[in-house]
Amino acid sequence: MQVFNTLTRKKEELVPQTPGEFKIYCCGPTVYNYIHIGNSRPLCVFDVFRRYLEYRGYKVTFVQNFTDIDDKIIKRANEEGTDYKTISEKYIEEYWKDADGLNVRRADIHPKATEVMDEIIDIIQTLIDKGHAYVVENGDVYFVTSSCRGYGKLSHQPLDELQAGARINIGELKKEPMDFALWKAAKPGEPYWESPWGHGRPGWHIECSAMNRRYVTSARPSTFTAVARTSSSRTTRTRSRSPSAATTRRSRTTGCTTASSTSTTRRCPSPRATSSWSAKWPRNTGMSSSVS
Repeated sequence: MQVFNTLTRKKEELVPQTPGEFKIYCCGPTVYNYIHIGNSRPLCVFDVFRRYLEYRGYKVTFVQNFTDIDDKIIKRANEEGTDYKTISEKYIEEYWKDADGLNVRRADIHPKATEVMDEIIDIIQTLIDKGHAYVVENGDVYFVTSSCRGYGKLSHQPLDELQAGARINIGELKKEPMDFALWKAAKPGEPYWESPWGHGRPGWHIECSAMNRRYVTSARPSTFTAVARTSSSRTTRTRSRSPSAATTRRSRTTGCTTASSTSTTRRCPSPRATSSWSAKWPRNTGMSSSVS
């Protein structure tokens, strides 16, 4: 079977790293509203892809997340006079209605961003320790895009071209326009989690790295326990699980979508793997490849 490789822009043979097995991580919706036709397209594409792999006799482990904490979710909660959890749970239920209506099968695992907060914090701290991220005075943490070799190559946009359209918005303290937020300091009245850099929540870019690491790869467990708080309640979650046999293989990352591999991979922004993998598909670092 051949698929279109976004990095090389040509069709290539899809060869599993583990014979007879694929693991797929597919980025799911940010649940602040009903899904629309643009959201439905990848649902259908990857559902068909998964079904076809199974039809061909492969064992497929399929993971799709829910982003259940985000600026848009907080904004919607404020507009409706409720909290982020009520909003996210409401639109997760609406998502199920629409996905079931499209006859899209449910993933084997549907993790939420708020369930991997300790993993997110652990990854961010590692990036800081390795010089790939920095903390600013208000508690925000930014990723240093210039520290990632090959940044933008999957979209075939060199960093200097991407920088031409980048800017620093009012209130942002990042050093360079292309740097992006890994952690956002909480504003008064917003939900937050405790971290080494103060109260806050993750930026949009980092959560899929954390969920992929926990549910698809065999990275070591986090040593940080995340504590979620709102202005009126407190919820504490500790991580006690260890990676199961079904989640102990490394994966190569193709943006928000990850295909399985038995070897480690160097990917951005996740710092865990250090060696390149060998296969017929070149390593991708930004966007998911489409099925052809």
